[in-house]
Amino acid sequence: MSAMIEVVGIGDDGWSGLSEASRHLVERADTVIGSPRQLDLLPSMGQQERRPLPSPLRDNLQSLVGESGRHTVVLASGDPFLSGIGTTLIKAVGREAVRVHPALSSEALARARMGWSAESVDVVTLVGRSTDRFLPFVTPGARLVLLCSDGDSPAEVARLAVEAGAGTAQLTAWWHLGGQNEGSHSTTCAAWGDERTPDLVVVCLEVGVLDAEPQALGPAPGRADDAFEHDGLITKRDVRATALARLRPWPGQVLWDLGAGSGAVGIEWCLAAPRARTVAIERDPDRADRVTQNAARFGVSSRVDVHVTSTSAAVRDDDLPRPDAVFLGGGLDRDVLDAAIAALRPGGRLVAHAVTRESEALLHEVHRTHGGSLTRLAVEHLEPLGRFNGWKPARSVVQWCLTRPPRSKESA
Repeated sequence: MSAMIEVVGIGDDGWSGLSEASRHLVERADTVIGSPRQLDLLPSMGQQERRPLPSPLRDNLQSLVGESGRHTVVLASGDPFLSGIGTTLIKAVGREAVRVHPALSSEALARARMGWSAESVDVVTLVGRSTDRFLPFVTPGARLVLLCSDGDSPAEVARLAVEAGAGTAQLTAWWHLGGQNEGSHSTTCAAWGDERTPDLVVVCLEVGVLDAEPQALGPAPGRADDAFEHDGLITKRDVRATALARLRPWPGQVLWDLGAGSGAVGIEWCLAAPRARTVAIERDPDRADRVTQNAARFGVSSRVDVHVTSTSAAVRDDDLPRPDAVFLGGGLDRDVLDAAIAALRPGGRLVAHAVTRESEALLHEVHRTHGGSLTRLAVEHLEPLGRFNGWKPARSVVQWCLTRPPRSKESA
């Protein structure tokens, strides 16, 4: 049986910052594994084996598993569960094989320097992820702590913030927090420029009044159509808001957006709930590229997975994550509808739209078979009519909504 892996959090203050218990674990370890920077923070301990973390980490996790009778310590930065190795190790070898001893996190140190309470802050990790993922949090009065990948991250954050209308936001970069080389620089995002910082850096962003309302502001769906790049193939905002209300985005759940077009529905799904993800299916390569660009613009590129393929192929792809919700905005097909319903998790929601008589007839057919609800959506907008104003109707949409029963009801 493998020995327990002890994961010890260590800050930039190194050995002197470790608790007595953590020091004891390191001292009695047969093997200590960490980054070269972390290993250099430790004093020499005789015959103790020291190894750098393997790279790529996920492909070499078994090399970290302790051998029977040997004590293994893995060093981690600060809190191993804050975008750290602790979570990765537990997923790989199980909770019973890993014991974690956290130190003070860089996020906590940054808040202490800024005088910010934990409840007033959103923490977003950019480590190994797309930098744009902080954009949905850029709202008036927001305070963000951004865990950065390297010294180029602050300049990239500043650039994206300016593009989002937050050029006057105060950006403070803190590096080597708690260590002898701790330093900082603070200015507005607009004034930051291309300045690079040391790699071990955390960004604190304080947003005041925005220069312009960012398109991603708030979680509610129904953003203006022109907030998205599109070629005319887009679910219009009023109808889109209704569809999202029926799809009911939940944290961490997966949407299949079949025939994504501009990606507006899938993007708003991600913006409406933390950790929500979208699998966007679009067979046209140009439109698929547009979905990717729109997702980046709204800061959800890491949560929108674009596949250039047909909907009929996608619904039969066993490699796709099983959906909690499915949206079909057009181009309906009975086989695709049946396969999408079968793919839904218990309790999952499906929304399909039809604008042609043929598609509407298909929705009546599946409604008779599967139940659910049918609704006709008709929207009119006030527009100039000569010297006066009049109501101009948009093309009506038939919306079919279905909720798959929970597993307990399916088996009843």
